[in-house]
Amino acid sequence: MKKLLILATMLTPILGMAQKKPAYPSKFDLVVGTYTSGTSKGISVYRFYTETGKMVLMNEAEGVSNPSYVAVSNDNKFVYAVNENDQGEVSAFRFDPKYGKLEFINKQSTLGGSPCYVTVDKGQKNLLVANYSGGNICVLPLNQDGSIAPAAMTIGGDAKKLGPNKERQEKPHVHTAVLSPDEKQVLYTDLGTDQIHIAKYKAAKKDQISQGTAISVKPGDGPRHIAFSNDKKNMYVITEMGSSVVVFDYNGGKPKQRQEISLLPENFKGETGAADIHISPNGKFLYASNRGDYNDISVFSINPENGELTFVQRQPSGGKGPRNFAIDPTGRFLLVANQQSNDIFVYKLDAETGKIVQAVSRAQIGNPVCIKFANAE
Repeated sequence: MKKLLILATMLTPILGMAQKKPAYPSKFDLVVGTYTSGTSKGISVYRFYTETGKMVLMNEAEGVSNPSYVAVSNDNKFVYAVNENDQGEVSAFRFDPKYGKLEFINKQSTLGGSPCYVTVDKGQKNLLVANYSGGNICVLPLNQDGSIAPAAMTIGGDAKKLGPNKERQEKPHVHTAVLSPDEKQVLYTDLGTDQIHIAKYKAAKKDQISQGTAISVKPGDGPRHIAFSNDKKNMYVITEMGSSVVVFDYNGGKPKQRQEISLLPENFKGETGAADIHISPNGKFLYASNRGDYNDISVFSINPENGELTFVQRQPSGGKGPRNFAIDPTGRFLLVANQQSNDIFVYKLDAETGKIVQAVSRAQIGNPVCIKFANAE
């Protein structure tokens, strides 16, 4: 009897360790926005497995025009997608995380053409949409059932401060509408004027946005997307035409430039077009995509003291036109949406060095533009 008790005592911690749940889920849903001008039928939802990096198609939401950029609500119940067309619209969907199914709710005008970016605040009070050809951002209140109410207001770029590129900067072109980590500011990049605008944001007010300040990048560089460091102290802006990353000390909404680092190799010749920027879940590395003749992902390490970047690696994206990419919540994999080659490549990451190690899977999908992770059931 004593021997059995001793054996049971020895096995208890071992069994406890065996039954301990992993620190991360084994699967996520992957919501993919696309252009429907090619083979895509709309928004695709994949099941993504964090042990292997494999993707399995679950559902497609058909009949929605150019749902290029998507956002998932904080409660995981709704998906919002811009309809990137001349008239400018944004659509709402109920989201079933068990089966990856999207059910259309309604859509509203964004009061500007070619909407290319959508954000939903954490309290799910408003959508913020960037209209590229409209040159403005639009605020649309949300109802409790997830439906979108008519637009409440717009705010735009300054047409008097256009950049030097006559073809690309002929008018304001707003690319993003990003909320600051504390959601007290909304930042919107204007490729046409080389400016990043920082406006005050109050979700509950009637006029949610009030004009604030603006900072500039080098003339002709064209700011595009924004990422914040995990400690919220630094802001990183990728420039589309300059193909660089500009590092700012955020200073609570009063940024000061600290560094600018190129995404291009020495003696660069050819076409380029930087696109997307993200930081690893552990906060140690920054990744940025470049299109044109290079079609690659650049990797940088982040100095934990001041946020400055050091080049680590340049890795081909596997296809053409890496418009958008995402790092899975576990930090194990990087997924690249290659718009022009109609595919998504999944790469394994080295958590210690930040390097992109190898491709582990590929999914063929028409004109993928945006990748967002959602919790799966």
